[in-house]
Amino acid sequence: MSAGLEVADIFRRHGAAYRRAQDGHLGRVERRVMSAIELCRTAELGGHREACTSCGLVRCAYNSCRNRHCPKCQGQDRAEWLAARQAELLPVPYFHVVFPAPAAEIAFQNKAAVYAILFRTAAETLRAIAADPKHLGAEIGAVVVLHTWGQNLHHHPHVHCVVPGGGPAPDGTRWVGCRPGFFLPVRVLSRLFRRLFLEALHIAFEAGELGFFNDLASLAEPAAFSRLIHELRRVEWVVYAKPPFGGPAQVLAYLGRYTHRVAIANSRLVAMTDDTVAFRWKDYRHHGKPKVMTLGHGEFIRRFLGHSLPDGFHRIRHYGFLANGQRAAKLALCRKLLAVPAPSPTPDADRIDNPVPPHKLDRCRCCGGPMIIIGTLPRPSPRHPSFWHDSS
Repeated sequence: MSAGLEVADIFRRHGAAYRRAQDGHLGRVERRVMSAIELCRTAELGGHREACTSCGLVRCAYNSCRNRHCPKCQGQDRAEWLAARQAELLPVPYFHVVFPAPAAEIAFQNKAAVYAILFRTAAETLRAIAADPKHLGAEIGAVVVLHTWGQNLHHHPHVHCVVPGGGPAPDGTRWVGCRPGFFLPVRVLSRLFRRLFLEALHIAFEAGELGFFNDLASLAEPAAFSRLIHELRRVEWVVYAKPPFGGPAQVLAYLGRYTHRVAIANSRLVAMTDDTVAFRWKDYRHHGKPKVMTLGHGEFIRRFLGHSLPDGFHRIRHYGFLANGQRAAKLALCRKLLAVPAPSPTPDADRIDNPVPPHKLDRCRCCGGPMIIIGTLPRPSPRHPSFWHDSS
């Protein structure tokens, strides 16, 4: 059973058994993610009837759940977000830097607190080293995206940073660009990030913002937590800097793949049985060798739901001269210093309040003729909460 297999199929077939096995211990966010994906593009969410103006074919199209964890519901949000980013690109090299969170077990039990620390300290590290005249001596900007998974769906929190290779000098009178093919020294980034992250983690512990359960319960004792911090401080942390992008088109292509990605794409699913789920993955410990992993359906669902984000938590953030509060003014200054014109205004992307995948209205699958909406399909009952607008 592989053709067209989706995460939704796994949830619909095995979700009830998984809920029973959790015996009431499944969190509210995880329950909502499961329900949203199970109901996505089904009659439960309503929809519309559409007809082909050429051959007369009539079909039903059901609404999407619009949950940010759903593998099928990121297309429209991604397109709109990328359109906004395209207008912000500068004619300079762009770099990709990855910051890990070595305290992954603590992060799993304290997602909002530790993920926020990861964002803040990664951005602070980049900005501090870039501002140092020994390295660059400029104010930089960054788009930072949180990922919490590895290829095998284990919990592996890290942030991907896309950074222009330069920025305005402190006095704002000139553009300071990085050396060709080189952004900032990785070893310096790694050590500052380790110090800032562990300091922030310790402050959060002292403020009572961290909770520890099950195997980590002993870390609630200050002495045990201090020992862990000491051990993490002695480990060499590795911040990874990839080669620069080839140009703005590559930046957009990369952002399009990464910003609205979920833990696993439906295209990676291979098969589902009464007991197991199989999916493709790349083993990066063996040079990215493609493999197939088979898990029990309960373990697959557990790993997938482990990447659910807290309500209202933004997994895409902007810093430096790309920060939301000052972006327009700072980008205008950057373009002035680079002597490049402002981009031509583009009309806002169309937004459909009652979301329908745009491709569904393009062409008839039978004859290729244009489709038009001829009626609505209301939701059968109001018993399901809205899953459609989930913060990113």
